[in-house]
Amino acid sequence: MKRRMLPSIPQSLTVFAFWLLMAEDVSASNVLMALLLAWLMPLMAARLEREFARLGRLRGGLRLIGRLLVDIVIANVTVAKQVLGPESRLKSQFVWIPLDLTNIHGISALTSVITLTPGTVSAELSEDRKHLLVHCLSTDDPQALVEDVKARYEAPLREIFP
Repeated sequence: MKRRMLPSIPQSLTVFAFWLLMAEDVSASNVLMALLLAWLMPLMAARLEREFARLGRLRGGLRLIGRLLVDIVIANVTVAKQVLGPESRLKSQFVWIPLDLTNIHGISALTSVITLTPGTVSAELSEDRKHLLVHCLSTDDPQALVEDVKARYEAPLREIFP
């Protein structure tokens, strides 16, 4: 019974404290509002569907970070050349990348990695989470882009987020 009325005491305490910190004064009305929110917010949050991160082997994480740092430097140089060069050479396009990742946290990491790399940006995730739409500033071979993203980023992330 207590669990249903107050599903998360730490969350309730946090909401209560933050409400009072954001209020300009500690009046009776602010304390009552803080109590109401401290009771309602955890109840609403408990109804949300949560997907917890399952972590696998973290060993590939350092290798992925190193690869990403090198790729960011190389991509910056490539994008600078493309932007400073003739506009007619740019062949921007959207490419759908089929995903083997199923963990939403792994997919989020992949979208961040793609967006961090200059010249590409994650644009949309399909509703079934099986395809990711990526915009590429310039590519002659969309299939090579797909294979590159899957091999360089998705494969290591699949080890980290099984």
